[in-house]
Amino acid sequence: MEYLSKTAEDTEKAGKNFARYLEKGDVISLRGSLGAGKTVFAKGIARQLGITEAIVSPTFTLVQEYDGIMKLFHLDLYRLSGEDEFESMGGEDFLYPDGVSLIEWSEKIEDMLPESTIYIDITINEDQSRLIRIEGGNHEYSLS
Repeated sequence: MEYLSKTAEDTEKAGKNFARYLEKGDVISLRGSLGAGKTVFAKGIARQLGITEAIVSPTFTLVQEYDGIMKLFHLDLYRLSGEDEFESMGGEDFLYPDGVSLIEWSEKIEDMLPESTIYIDITINEDQSRLIRIEGGNHEYSLS
């Protein structure tokens, strides 16, 4: 499934609409270049889950936990060296969460991700719009 986002507000709304389909235990791989809008999409997910705190990319802490309708674990693996470091920090617990895990830069642990992982790719187009693609998971999704 694909969605064209023309503004940051569109991207956040797409995240909010996507989150309507989430269930406890879902793992989301959120991929895209720096500045693509991964954290903006994450804010939309958080809002739909009833989270009112500010959502920031947890680059320096690796993981932020938020309480809402379901727990949201927001991981940013940008600074992670790979699977060994992820395992040593107890990262495997976030692959089978008591809530929803949203993982930015999940490419670093690609081989560890569960089969049911939902993959969201955000690409910046020449006109600065974003193409958001969703693959995997156990549902049909709508972002609009």
